[in-house]
Amino acid sequence: MSDIAETVNGAVEQAGSSRMNAFIGVMVAVGATFMALCNVKDGNVGQAMAQAQAKAVDTWAYYQAKGTKLNLAEAMLDQLRLQKALLGRTATPEALALIDKRLAAYDEEIHRYDTEKAAIKKEAEDLEATYDRLNVRDDQFDMSEAFLSISLAVFGISALTGRRGLFVFSTVVFGCGVLFGLAGFVGLNIHPDFLAKLLG
Repeated sequence: MSDIAETVNGAVEQAGSSRMNAFIGVMVAVGATFMALCNVKDGNVGQAMAQAQAKAVDTWAYYQAKGTKLNLAEAMLDQLRLQKALLGRTATPEALALIDKRLAAYDEEIHRYDTEKAAIKKEAEDLEATYDRLNVRDDQFDMSEAFLSISLAVFGISALTGRRGLFVFSTVVFGCGVLFGLAGFVGLNIHPDFLAKLLG
């Protein structure tokens, strides 16, 4: 009678193991497909990050150039004011009118540079914010790939050993990988900094 019980128990364990292996096969196929999609999207995010960073650097350089022009215009304005003060009443009315005309032109130029600098600064800061937002998504896809890779490896070990504990662990890790991948696709703000630093 105990031989029959052992045979039945063996058949039940084998059936359970084959069901687990079938489920593992499905999870591996789904995980590998999802990871491939995440890799494609992560590549696109990386390209967008590079573009945003390059544009931000160019925009900050343009901002600095405007600042240099502003400084030159302010220096010229100061020189003209000094020249006007030194000439005082000895200058001809035509010379004073010319100096006043140049003073007005430099005042206008300074105002224009100030306005342009503010707009350029905002554009550069927006580009930096875009880069930071994309960097979070890049980190999410990186975390997704790491978790999915670990889960796929542990799924393989659990299929070979038939250990349910490994199977449960790999399922939880798989779920984390899918969560981070979905967060990257839909733009959820899930970003554990310690993991990003660990993987960075």
